[in-house]
Amino acid sequence: MKQNNISFSFKEFDKAEDLDAEDRELLAAAQKATANSYSPYSGFSVGAALRLESGRIVTGTNVENAAFPSGICAERNAISNAVSNHPGDKPVALAIAAFSGSSHTSEPVAPCGNCRQVIAEEENRNGISIRIILGGSSKIRIIGKGADLLPLQFNSESLRITPR
Repeated sequence: MKQNNISFSFKEFDKAEDLDAEDRELLAAAQKATANSYSPYSGFSVGAALRLESGRIVTGTNVENAAFPSGICAERNAISNAVSNHPGDKPVALAIAAFSGSSHTSEPVAPCGNCRQVIAEEENRNGISIRIILGGSSKIRIIGKGADLLPLQFNSESLRITPR
């Protein structure tokens, strides 16, 4: 038997002003997108902003549904937006922010398991890494690639097929 470990590192900042201009812009777009959330059941609004290789920013927000789990997360909404409306323009960075009660959350919010899988698929499909920026009002975390959030991922190699 072998004992193995999986770990990754990330950068942590105390405030958005410490980020470079592009990351500040992307995080601000994610924060702004929280205002478009339809979250009457949880009261938890999430916004995501995806920067594409061209520099274009597309956003998404969570949309809840009384017939749970028929809603969609902000991250998957942003990625679907990019794939549908900007094919071939690969995603390079994704910022996520959440709003609860009367303010943005102080702690950064990480993507759910479904979203992690979708982010990993986009990285695999496009042969690139997507930087993840998790924004909270008291700290911001930057993770070098989405695959770090989903070790031992299920992908096309798991199926032993090549995606079209």
